[in-house]
Amino acid sequence: MKRFAPILLAFAALGAQAQYPTKPIRLVVPFAPGGSSSIIARAFSVEMSKGLGQQFVVENKPGGGGNIAMQEVARAEPDGYTLIIGHIGTFAVNPFMFAKLPFDTNRDFRAVSLFAKVPQIFVVPSSVPAKDLREFVALAKKDPGKLYYGSAGNGSAGHLAVEYFKMVSGIDVQHVPYKGTGPNLIDLIAGRTQFTAAGTPPLMPHVKSGRLRVVAVGAARRLAILPEVPTVAEQGYPGFETAQWYGLNAPAKTPEAIVDRLAAEAAKAAKTEEVRKQLAPDAAEPVGSTPKAYADYIAAEQARWKEVVLKAHIRAD
Repeated sequence: MKRFAPILLAFAALGAQAQYPTKPIRLVVPFAPGGSSSIIARAFSVEMSKGLGQQFVVENKPGGGGNIAMQEVARAEPDGYTLIIGHIGTFAVNPFMFAKLPFDTNRDFRAVSLFAKVPQIFVVPSSVPAKDLREFVALAKKDPGKLYYGSAGNGSAGHLAVEYFKMVSGIDVQHVPYKGTGPNLIDLIAGRTQFTAAGTPPLMPHVKSGRLRVVAVGAARRLAILPEVPTVAEQGYPGFETAQWYGLNAPAKTPEAIVDRLAAEAAKAAKTEEVRKQLAPDAAEPVGSTPKAYADYIAAEQARWKEVVLKAHIRAD
């Protein structure tokens, strides 16, 4: 009977996969509640639960730049019941920004589906005489090292976006890290700094009031909320793209059948009007990709941001 035990276990495992899911699914968000990651996680999980027949339990677990949650999920049982929201920071930046991580980002996780992209925009205060990105570059090159850009902190998305743009444009502007987007915007609006990049939600109220001016969109395409503003690529830097992105990842040994089932439900969710409505305030674009497409996207993002992190000597605080 002992010699048949492995075969019986294999059949049992296949049966469990075929019935998946039979209980609620835990979806870990590696950041504090209230941000884009939580909004996207909840929007997709509500729609995916309809097709899966089981609820998602969304759990925010912030800390360590997302690494605390990543470590926990990397060690979780690979049965499809513990998943994590993947993010540009945790999957494409932290592997190069932290000297050592207690997990291997590529070896310990499996890509399921790219959920959504949240574009970044580049802005200047109204006191800066630049109507577009070309004019800002001209100003910066006229006085190298004399202009300042703020960010929400060292290693933040805005910090990385501007360092990436510095790399491709050759401008020399000095970084001023703040403890959050709020303090960054206070000094930007007051004209103490001259440039920043961030997502649309915190910036658009100040754009509408006239205190800030959008000089470029970091996305691959123009935004519906800013149709008149050209992309960075349109203004002379082809291939440039910088966006916050969020996806679904699982522990590495999660069975392919489960991964494919989750990806199929993510793709259906991305097409729903409910998800589009939830993501609209962030100007976020629902995607819902295949596992391979998402894995390829992560690899491309890692190549892009590794170069930026290393060239700009960005290290975690």
